[in-house]
Amino acid sequence: MARAKPAFVTRRVDLSRARALATQGVAPHPGDLLLARVARVGQHKRIERPDGRRAHLFAGDLVLVAYGNRYAPDQFDGVVPDDLRPCALVAAGGIAAIERSRHRQVAAATRLQPLGLLATEEGRVLNLADFALPRVQISSAPAVPVIAVFGTSMNAGKTTALARLTLGLTRAGRRVATAKVTGTGAGGDFWMMQDAGAVSVADFTDLGLASTAGVPLPELESVAAGLVNLSLQSAPDLVLLEVADGLLQAETAALALSPCFRRLIDGVLFAAGDAMGAVAGAARLQAAGHRLLALSGSFTAAPLAIAEVAAGIDVPVLRKTELSDPECASALVDSLGRRADGRDDETATTA
Repeated sequence: MARAKPAFVTRRVDLSRARALATQGVAPHPGDLLLARVARVGQHKRIERPDGRRAHLFAGDLVLVAYGNRYAPDQFDGVVPDDLRPCALVAAGGIAAIERSRHRQVAAATRLQPLGLLATEEGRVLNLADFALPRVQISSAPAVPVIAVFGTSMNAGKTTALARLTLGLTRAGRRVATAKVTGTGAGGDFWMMQDAGAVSVADFTDLGLASTAGVPLPELESVAAGLVNLSLQSAPDLVLLEVADGLLQAETAALALSPCFRRLIDGVLFAAGDAMGAVAGAARLQAAGHRLLALSGSFTAAPLAIAEVAAGIDVPVLRKTELSDPECASALVDSLGRRADGRDDETATTA
């Protein structure tokens, strides 16, 4: 165990509680902790460590990862197997799964040979949920503004938009807390928010999930409320939430349509990869009752795309340089007012 390279998703795991390996008659569940040997290095040639360093992988290395589903159109579609058969590293943050499909430009996944599930001395399998922070729920609307970032797809510019807005608001003297509600456990977004100046950074892995693909809506609502409550402990002036993937992805679509989630937030920043996606996504969010504050994303790299969007919708379009401008970022947040949408304060969720 001491020689194993731990992955980012295991950063809250207390390895002193692991006294045995469960190898016989076990069916993995999402979040179960796995000790595995690298059989062949493929797409992921490095593993993200809890400290942020990306450690090189070599055949024969031992790694400490967690089982989880992955939904990533630009990379892998992976699911948790029902036994300890050979599997794949489908995310550098430390997600083990069976590869069902992959993007045609992505190499075959790094192959893993499971050695066993981490277990207590009594043989109980350890799961990320055993080391989760308390998922305290909130019974009224947050006392500070909460803005959610949705997007058209992965790599549409959601994380960049969130980080740039964090940077702009921080430079304006505001305390910003950020949290990622859905996605696949990975360190890149986490460290980027810290670098942008967020006073606190959290994600679903802090609440015991390796990933959120396949997670039922009530639990996603609970995670969202729990992350907002966790963020409020840093006394921020506002909270920024990122919802992974795109509006057509099952869990993202469910959250976008959730009255519970809508009551939790004050407004939405939408990141799109192209002009059509920007206009269509904006219409979809507005139809769901969201207050759309601005559009951003990778489409803003093209002046012609910006012009197309501006002609099709009456919502501000902001480049990343504008989001990171203190005056512009402050104006975006100040446009919210104080609970100007008059929404119901109830945000009842269950742990």
